[in-house]
Amino acid sequence: MPDLKNISTVCLLLFVTLTTHAQTNSHEFSIQQCIEYARKNNLQVKNALLDYKIQQQTNRNITSAAYPQLNGSLGTTYYPNIPVQSFPNFIALATYGVLENEGVKDGNGNAIKTPDDIGFINAAFGTKWAATGGVSLSQILFDGQVFVGLQARQASLDFRNKAYEVTEESIRANIYKVYYQLVVSKTQLEQIEANVNRADKLAHDTKALFDNGFAEKLDVDRASVQLANLQTEKLKLENTINNGYVGLKLLIGMPVKDSLVLTEQITEDKIKEDALMDTAGYQYSDRKDFQLATITNTLNEYNIKRYKFTYLPSVNLSSQFSKNAYRNEFSFFKKGDWFNSWYIGLNISVPIFDGFARASNVRKAELELEQTKNQMQNLKNTIDNDVALARNNFRSAILTLDFQKKNITLAEQVYNQSKKKYESGLGSTIDITNAQTDLKTAQTNYTGALYDAVIAKIDYLKAIGKLQ
Repeated sequence: MPDLKNISTVCLLLFVTLTTHAQTNSHEFSIQQCIEYARKNNLQVKNALLDYKIQQQTNRNITSAAYPQLNGSLGTTYYPNIPVQSFPNFIALATYGVLENEGVKDGNGNAIKTPDDIGFINAAFGTKWAATGGVSLSQILFDGQVFVGLQARQASLDFRNKAYEVTEESIRANIYKVYYQLVVSKTQLEQIEANVNRADKLAHDTKALFDNGFAEKLDVDRASVQLANLQTEKLKLENTINNGYVGLKLLIGMPVKDSLVLTEQITEDKIKEDALMDTAGYQYSDRKDFQLATITNTLNEYNIKRYKFTYLPSVNLSSQFSKNAYRNEFSFFKKGDWFNSWYIGLNISVPIFDGFARASNVRKAELELEQTKNQMQNLKNTIDNDVALARNNFRSAILTLDFQKKNITLAEQVYNQSKKKYESGLGSTIDITNAQTDLKTAQTNYTGALYDAVIAKIDYLKAIGKLQ
């Protein structure tokens, strides 16, 4: 009889395997497809875009201050104890006044006069219940800070949008570098695999020669060591490439479990496309960070204007209409009188003296603007430096790449000649091992030069603001 526990375990493992497979997506991406994917999924880019949307809502809040503000209110009040009010005893005062005017005398025959202290009357006025309902309206007619805020809305949006573009450009440059590093690594892996095949054939041939008495055991061991070293190097490179894919997925916001295949190829001609681009006429305004600094400068100018406008009066219009009712019981929904109340007010607030706070704010904003201008000048110097260094590095990388390409061709020729001499019995395993080592070194130098040239081009295009 089948073991039900084992069957359940197998079914569970099968379900997990199928579910995991179903959730895994496969992607074949060019460099531009990676960049587009990152625009939608990289969390830094998404947060920068959210900052733009947050600024849109902030602008709506600023705009709302210039619109009329309309509010409605409805309320009721119950007095368990009606408030008592004290006031002079006007009844006694009036009575004494009449008696005094009529010349009335008291029992002793003295004329009655109004006493100095006639006392107070304590009385409760009002009803147990009171209700009111009304509508209030307010409108800013003039407020300098509000008007400047309205003028600065577009600049604030431009600032957030440009900050988004700066973030996106930084991520894009990193994607270029990691992507092409992996592309170059594939070339390096192909070279190592070819070297492993050569070393494997050499080890096999040397073993055959040893078995027939034409080689020494030392030659066999030397070939085996060479083969083992190359196989170990291949394993290390494969692990590095796998880690690189994990890093690229993280960079573009892709789940690590998804499969990613890079379709782009890198060639020397493609690298050299912009090698001779004239950088003498590059524009600072092509750089995203300079564009951002320019907008920051504009916002600081608005800030100065905002504080200067605080010296001007502000004018506000207000109005309120309400209906009020008073009852000794809660019967407001029945017949009864409701009394109207309505006022319209105009308020002009004139700043006179605030302890020099406004002057301090204006001066602070002016100093911040001066800082921004200094930062822009420093940024220009930095851009000039970036362009000069990137241009020099790019040209040097191209020359190095050409040199290493010639060197790898020469190393291949030396290896092939050494192999022929060894197969003809005119060379030793030391010669062919040395040639193999030189070839591997040349290949490593070439792939390194290829990657350095790619990075130099990316840095060059970013420096002149042309990285797409």
